[in-house]
Amino acid sequence: MTATTPIDAVRLPDPYPYYARLVAERPFTHDEELGVWVAADAAAVRAVLGSDALRVRPPAEPVPQGIVGTPAGEVFADLVRMTDGTVQGRLKTVVADALARADTAYAARLAARFTREALAAGGAVPWEELMFGVPARVVAALAGLTDGADREAARAIADFVQCIPASATPAQQRAAAAAADQVRELLRPGLVGDNDGLLGELVRAADRASWPYLAPLLSNAVGFLSQTYDATAGLVGNTLVALARGADGCDIGALVREVARYDAPIQNTRRFAAAPFVHDGRAVESGQQILVLLAAANRDPAVNPDPHALSPGRVNPMIFTFGASSHRCPGEALASALAAAIVAELRTAGLSSTATPTYRPLANARIPHL
Repeated sequence: MTATTPIDAVRLPDPYPYYARLVAERPFTHDEELGVWVAADAAAVRAVLGSDALRVRPPAEPVPQGIVGTPAGEVFADLVRMTDGTVQGRLKTVVADALARADTAYAARLAARFTREALAAGGAVPWEELMFGVPARVVAALAGLTDGADREAARAIADFVQCIPASATPAQQRAAAAAADQVRELLRPGLVGDNDGLLGELVRAADRASWPYLAPLLSNAVGFLSQTYDATAGLVGNTLVALARGADGCDIGALVREVARYDAPIQNTRRFAAAPFVHDGRAVESGQQILVLLAAANRDPAVNPDPHALSPGRVNPMIFTFGASSHRCPGEALASALAAAIVAELRTAGLSSTATPTYRPLANARIPHL
């Protein structure tokens, strides 16, 4: 199977020769089949992610129409990942400050413990729980949810994230609305009173920044779980695949960080032109879309020497997987710590993946079936 579009490439056994051709031959061009501009090389991706003319959502539809007026829509409207502008910048500072203070060592210990518990249940290897459930449970526990509430939140967030893709069905949007309300109610108590966990850090960060509004904090607490879900699952799965293909596993933490570049769990994102944007002499008109190929830019030789080599411990790599500029993901360290802990426990248990998995039919996330 060969790729005909950058969306097809996400699900290929090896999309990287295709991406390399785009970087070399079509670094910033219009894809007639998809009807969008495509930014492939590092220069184009950096320019797009840093432009004030571009937005993370269509200006005419800041919230997907199917969830407007629902709890899912209320959460979506406040997520720093899904908004732009001055208010977003202030709130992003609060969110980043809180996540920077998260205890990643404790999070890794929790991930290891939850992994052992999942394996101890016996039967077939619970890959779905290990890849998706364990990371979400850890973040829920960091937010103060224990005694089964962590599992409840992890199950609910699986429904909430279904509303984010443009392909979400009405049934998925309804389930997401119910899930958003459920997770908010689970998290709400952690934002009041004394709390030494992640939500306490969020409240203290808001105080330091003189941020007065509770509802956006609660929405972004939900966002802590949703951001963890697909991205960390892909990082776990792609690291296991790399090991199955013979990667050096002496330092799992270093391997996970390199896999984030080499086989990115989030392969692409989109931007929407609120004003004209020009790059390399090519003009994007207001209202047009740009598909941003993070995974292709990660392998641009202009920024990462010998980019197709998997090199744990690579010095000063340029990694676009977690975004850039005002939308760079502040949860990179936490996601990497969780993935490394889960993979290390699986190796200790003698479990591995296939070297030739199939991939889930997703438009932007590269997550293997294990």
